[in-house]
Amino acid sequence: MHIGCRITHTLTQPTPLIALLNVHYSRFGDLERADYLVTEPSVPIESYRDGFGNWCTRMVAPAGEFTLSTSGIFRDTGLPDIYAPEAKQLAVEDLPFDTLVYLLGSRYCDTDLLSEQAWALFADSPPGWPRVQAICDYVHDNVTFDYMKADATRTAGQTLAGGHGVCRDFTHLGIAFCRCMNIPARYCTGYLSEIGEPLPHPPDDFAAWMEVFLDGQWWTFDPRNNTRRTGRILVARGRDAADVPLTQIFGPGTLSGFEVITQKLDDASENTAPRL
Repeated sequence: MHIGCRITHTLTQPTPLIALLNVHYSRFGDLERADYLVTEPSVPIESYRDGFGNWCTRMVAPAGEFTLSTSGIFRDTGLPDIYAPEAKQLAVEDLPFDTLVYLLGSRYCDTDLLSEQAWALFADSPPGWPRVQAICDYVHDNVTFDYMKADATRTAGQTLAGGHGVCRDFTHLGIAFCRCMNIPARYCTGYLSEIGEPLPHPPDDFAAWMEVFLDGQWWTFDPRNNTRRTGRILVARGRDAADVPLTQIFGPGTLSGFEVITQKLDDASENTAPRL
């Protein structure tokens, strides 16, 4: 697969910026050509790992138009997300220490406001994988996807009340319900291909999904699409979207350009992949 992005900000002054745009370290071994981050104009950059293990790049962008881009070749198995309906839910006292933070409320996952409703909806569902699937089914069926109603401040509770949102809102609501039911859940962002999906395909974009902790490991669930998908490539994960902004600018600015590429390549085209 050819993956990449091109994101442009228009800035009124020199502005510090942090970007999370490279493939997650857990998938580095699948990169056939590294997705190096390039800036236009060129500026000094330095990279570090945040508290969640995500690869972050910091820089100071000059005033005017400033573009961040990546372009890489990624080799995926071509298999859909793993399906494990027998995966069991662990008791809270048996959970590993490093999963407990994913039981707590966070900026967009207001568990304190949703706990009573979560138990009313899902207490009778079988614990473990079936309960998480019941949560995904409920979110998928009761929230309408509407890109024109995207709102960067919308919480899980507001998504449930309003009944609409984008993929991050579906994910926040799924995560909040899981946490209310004592299932650790974390937010993921990355590439999601349209490989194997019926035409017409929507424009490529970054996507959000969640990972839940069952039976001693993390599993992928996608309340927005509510199906096992092919070509899902992790970029970053955290408690919710506040932990993993694709770009975080520390000053006034406008997003003036946004393009994402996630394309399947045949063997003949791997060495001549289109570049953003």
